[in-house]
Amino acid sequence: MKLKGALEDIGYRSAYGFAYALSQAPMSLLYGIATLAFILAYYIPGYRKAVVVQNVARSFPDMRYGEVIGIVRKFYSCFTGYLAEIVKSISAPAAVLGKRMVFENVELIRTHLNAGTNVIVCLGHCGNWEMLNLMPYKLGLDMYAVYKPLRSQTMDKLMIKLRSRFGMKLIPDKQVTRHILTRRSAPAAYLFLADQCPSIGDDKMRLELLGQPTYVISGMERLAQQSGSAVVFLHVTQLSKGYYKVRCLPICSQAQCTGKGEITSKYVSLLENNILAEPYGWLWTHKRWKR
Repeated sequence: MKLKGALEDIGYRSAYGFAYALSQAPMSLLYGIATLAFILAYYIPGYRKAVVVQNVARSFPDMRYGEVIGIVRKFYSCFTGYLAEIVKSISAPAAVLGKRMVFENVELIRTHLNAGTNVIVCLGHCGNWEMLNLMPYKLGLDMYAVYKPLRSQTMDKLMIKLRSRFGMKLIPDKQVTRHILTRRSAPAAYLFLADQCPSIGDDKMRLELLGQPTYVISGMERLAQQSGSAVVFLHVTQLSKGYYKVRCLPICSQAQCTGKGEITSKYVSLLENNILAEPYGWLWTHKRWKR
């Protein structure tokens, strides 16, 4: 066990050291590397391209094949660009990165927190969602990001290191319920990415997303109702390359007063609007409809 732990520590330090050194490169060079990654991901041999084409085609059945391929191509271009921006965020000053994020209606979150109410902040994998780790620095909020620990301890430790750089606190999904229910005297915002395909053991509901029957994780709704939280959706779009706008939209102010499925249904509706506003910005590589 000691040897395994030592090897994992060496792996973590090596991975972080390499990523940090790479992040020192100019953004123009990183975008250049991203262009090469785009060629590999889209053309040779194509990273999950069949999955992406199928997902887009099924979501927009009235589109011609050329239009579908246009969205697919732009998705890969944006996705590899996101990776370059994430690498740069490893060492770039917070003040520099903060200029790349524009927030609208953030007072919606502040008002609930000032009133002593926890806020469930939910979103989809739209735009460069990793840039939202800047929110505690940019907005001065007490924030937790709910995440599923990775199997590799090396990668899990690296992910926590990168995502917590600007004050975001990471909390495992299995611990969040106990945490929020025992911390009522100190309201905070809890960030949820809730658009992935549920695991077999997850709480879920069957709704319609992009015209398709879709299983959606409902644990977020259950937690909001148990904790009496407010729920806010983040609508994320790209202003220009490397610059993003995040709009805060209300779902409910008192989750305990909502009916079963109401919060999840509103979330799915707002997620669909976000995808339709910028189809190439969503994470189409995910096998969203595998069940």
